Amino acid sequence: MTAGLDRVGSWLAARRAGPAPFLLGVTGAVAVGKSTFAAQLQAALSPARVEIVGADGFLLPNAALEARGLLNRKGFPESYDAGALRAALAAIRSGPADFPAYSHVIYDVDPALARRIAPPDVLIVEGLGLERGAAAAGLDALIYLDADEAHVEAWFTDRFLMLWRAAETDPASFYRRFRQLDEAGARAVAGEVWRAINLPNLREHISAARTLADLVVRKGPAHEILEVTARGAD
Repeated sequence: MTAGLDRVGSWLAARRAGPAPFLLGVTGAVAVGKSTFAAQLQAALSPARVEIVGADGFLLPNAALEARGLLNRKGFPESYDAGALRAALAAIRSGPADFPAYSHVIYDVDPALARRIAPPDVLIVEGLGLERGAAAAGLDALIYLDADEAHVEAWFTDRFLMLWRAAETDPASFYRRFRQLDEAGARAVAGEVWRAINLPNLREHISAARTLADLVVRKGPAHEILEVTARGAD
């Protein structure tokens, strides 16, 4: 992992020739490890001041999605307020900007988690909704995290079960509704969600970012970095 992150850090350092902030997107399949990778990259870039925001903060709230018949399309391009994301990224280039945030626990945008961020050296935007490329989102560069579909499905199931277990003692959790199921039942629900929503989204939309990304980071079954490929590299 360290060697792979060093390669990403070196690549990024070569691109950060202009004035700060440098706006970097990190995207890939649901549960591919975008948040963890962003945190690792933040640490690797020290002592530069690096802030991380989630693109999921720009999802439409559940109430708006439900009103539009899009609740089961959450994570698909039409479920994001792309204009608000572009506006926030444009604003932070010249001063503090407001960034909403999403909670996986309540499965919705959470106003209590919103942050006002001053321009950092590097702003990492991790999440979905970036499949139209860096330029379309107002970013300076885009990294795509790639992995075998079977590995990503396993990671998604693990995350689902983690949230399902935590819901036993958290009545506010969205996953509380699944606590009447045993673990086998919870696994079955995770599989249904993967096949009906996350896998089609990956194949139809998210994977388009692989060819548009400036850097593709290939991950193995234990989230290890196997390969780092820059666009245009032989």
